[in-house]
Amino acid sequence: MKLSRSENAITRRRQSAGALLMFALCFLSLGGAEARELPRPETFTLRNGLEVVVITDRRAPVVTHMLWYRVGAADEPRGSSGVAHFFEHLMFKGTRNIAPGEFSRTVARNGGDDNAFTSQDYTAYYERIARDRLELVMGMEADRMRNLRFSDETFASERDVIAEERRQRIDNSPGAVLGERMRAMLWPHHPYGTPVIGWLHEINALDRETALEFYRTWYAPNNAILVVAGDIDAAELRPLAERHYGRLRPTRDLPERAWVSDPPNVGPMRVSHRDEKVRQPSLSRIYRAISYGTDEGRQAHALDVAIEILGGSETSRLYRALVEDQRIAVSAGAGANTGGLGGGSVSIYATPAEGVTLERLEAAVDEVIATYLRDGPTEAELTRAKSSLSAASVYSRDSQETLANIYGASLAQGESIDDVVNWPRDIEAVTRDEALTMARQTLVIDASVTGWLLPEEDQ
Repeated sequence: MKLSRSENAITRRRQSAGALLMFALCFLSLGGAEARELPRPETFTLRNGLEVVVITDRRAPVVTHMLWYRVGAADEPRGSSGVAHFFEHLMFKGTRNIAPGEFSRTVARNGGDDNAFTSQDYTAYYERIARDRLELVMGMEADRMRNLRFSDETFASERDVIAEERRQRIDNSPGAVLGERMRAMLWPHHPYGTPVIGWLHEINALDRETALEFYRTWYAPNNAILVVAGDIDAAELRPLAERHYGRLRPTRDLPERAWVSDPPNVGPMRVSHRDEKVRQPSLSRIYRAISYGTDEGRQAHALDVAIEILGGSETSRLYRALVEDQRIAVSAGAGANTGGLGGGSVSIYATPAEGVTLERLEAAVDEVIATYLRDGPTEAELTRAKSSLSAASVYSRDSQETLANIYGASLAQGESIDDVVNWPRDIEAVTRDEALTMARQTLVIDASVTGWLLPEEDQ
């Protein structure tokens, strides 16, 4: 059920913890064993290697069509950061059969909507449209998988668009600048330390041939997963998939996704960032962590539970201690990004109340973490955290788009259908000792970067 929180990736909306918990408890008490699993989709694979996942939902004559490529920012050639995200833009610039910009206009004219997103591990394109228009978008999506066309002028123009997007989203946001610096320190050698959108000087230096080579290598049926959720089943979808995607040639000798690793940490790292736009100081910290792509057994499940207890809601340790009891923070929490193919991370954040220094706030955060690692969670906290996480998986069943995202992202990051289906059951099986073990292994100050966001000194 987990969804990546990494930069540029779709994230699920946080629901009210109390409402989700009540919904989950009611649903689980009524649903029995079935409530502890997500719907199992139908699957098949075309001869050219395209994997197809079908999630049938007959409640409305609507489908969500998503094409996931197993390539993201982490696969970019060294020195060409941003090229994966660049192609998210270029894919809308036309083919021999579709004029630039016509893809989205065609979807809109037929009552649908479309978009795309890039993460470190994958790039995905999706359309939500009426069932009787599905074949239309399949034909267009298959066409641009192998037949993308763009001129030198289009390439240069779109490169300028992305550079401006970076300036607006990153360079003009003090929090984003600090986060980017922290990730670069946490992963100094691994590609996860490079921003998904790319470094500005490397974006400006991207050339057309490097981009085209990236496209020809990775945009192929044997490197993609097609997920279709909605008013259709596998028997109905298969002939459409064969007709539109089955004719596409695969990439021979697809490169192995082998990434360099970082050296061991030798001590805690710190960074501060001052900016005139900052009005409220804040504290953040990130730790390296395992993920569902790198764990063994239930390690990632246990980490999700452990961090939910520490800072996942307004009933968490951090919030209750810092906001409600001590009243030295206006917000505090933690989150686990356990979706990465090459590992994950845990983040801690807190914003001080008026008159409270970051030194005092950080000391209080460290005290809460130390107590948690010493004593571990209570059984009540463990039950509440597992119920809250299960509630999110139950809630996801109501949205075909959310289910398509869950299965697509998980499969693109190395998991199996069984891993996704059994996720709620595996979360419920996490023990107190497992959660505490993963918290102790992860919340190690020597494997962390702490960041302070501050206003200009004269303020």
